[in-house]
Amino acid sequence: MRAALEVFSEHGERGSSLKEIADRVGMSQAGVLHYFDSREDLLLAVLAERDALDTEAAADVMSPGEAVARTGGHNARQPGLVDLFVTLSAAASDPVHPAHAFFKRRYTDLSARIQEGLDQGRQHKQIRGDVDPELMARLLLAVSDGIQLQWLLDPSIDMTALVEAFNLMCAAPVGESEDPSPTGEGD
Repeated sequence: MRAALEVFSEHGERGSSLKEIADRVGMSQAGVLHYFDSREDLLLAVLAERDALDTEAAADVMSPGEAVARTGGHNARQPGLVDLFVTLSAAASDPVHPAHAFFKRRYTDLSARIQEGLDQGRQHKQIRGDVDPELMARLLLAVSDGIQLQWLLDPSIDMTALVEAFNLMCAAPVGESEDPSPTGEGD
């Protein structure tokens, strides 16, 4: 899996080959495919490993926004994996795509974890109380995904700085009331 992650990180989805992955691990292409039902399964395994490494890299941060910002910095060092993620996630919007269930589950799980972290942040008066944490979690994921796409088009974009700016917008204002009532709409 490590070799596949490295190859996709270096070359992206379109520039990577099963042959190069097989060569790096000293196997035949058929040997590599023995572990995966298809190329799509290999791609999904690479993305799952990427997510696991991102989670591990952000394990010591205090907030979901911080974790996403750190992940943005980590992603900037592996453009091929960002390309793979953006390409596959867009294709997976089609319900019959082999990656559809993976991405649907990924977003559901990530959104729930982020929402849990935002709820904790609200309890500590770190996160604003006038926006529903579920909406804020979905927005954070949308911001992160959009930034990755923009970064592929213009690598001078600072993914970490953009996520940090979004985090500032989500931070609790000084002197926020003790009993915030979240809403997803205006009062």
